[in-house]
Amino acid sequence: MQLLWYTNFYMAYKYTQLTPLLHGWPIILLFATCGLVLAVLLSFTRPLEYSSTTRILITQELGVVDAYTASRSAERIADDLSSIVYTSTFFDKVINSGFLIDQAYFPEDPIKERKKWEKTISASVSRSSGLLAIRAYHTDVEQAEEIAQAVAFVITTQGWTYTSGGNITVQVVDDPLSSRYPVRPNIPVNAISGLFLGAIGGAAYVFIQSDRLRRRHQLVHTDV
Repeated sequence: MQLLWYTNFYMAYKYTQLTPLLHGWPIILLFATCGLVLAVLLSFTRPLEYSSTTRILITQELGVVDAYTASRSAERIADDLSSIVYTSTFFDKVINSGFLIDQAYFPEDPIKERKKWEKTISASVSRSSGLLAIRAYHTDVEQAEEIAQAVAFVITTQGWTYTSGGNITVQVVDDPLSSRYPVRPNIPVNAISGLFLGAIGGAAYVFIQSDRLRRRHQLVHTDV
């Protein structure tokens, strides 16, 4: 019997807490819609960029070792190369690799150039393997593909100079695959985030207004 009383009390309490949200749903909907629209508009304030992705397999001959040690060694080398691609020296080799890359896209100032290059390229390694994924971003899809090809070329021809291990084999296993539509900024994700944050803001506003109204009524009853 006591358990039933506590259950009913808890349900009544929860309903009381949710009542402002139930009555204030139009305001929450308005905030959510404004958040969605604002997020989409802000997404269009930056240039739309396409991507081109290529994958490179790195293997190393270590003699008589177990498969785990070999895969860990290849993964370590791939990790090293994934960090090297962001450096200025690597960027210079990519620019001078003979591919049709628009050099005017990158600022002449060294600091701005490095920041631009770090935003243009992305490198990631598949765990437990030597598979290195390179993704290039650009407002022109053809330029994104040229950059991805140039990065793959430099890694396959000169990647060994950046590693301490020997007997390394680097080969492109996936040619650059370009996106059909812009991928940055991610408008659907931004829109959902704006909708969610707007709804939270609307719920907070409803709760604050409800609490103010409740306090005002208490003050009036106290004075009476």
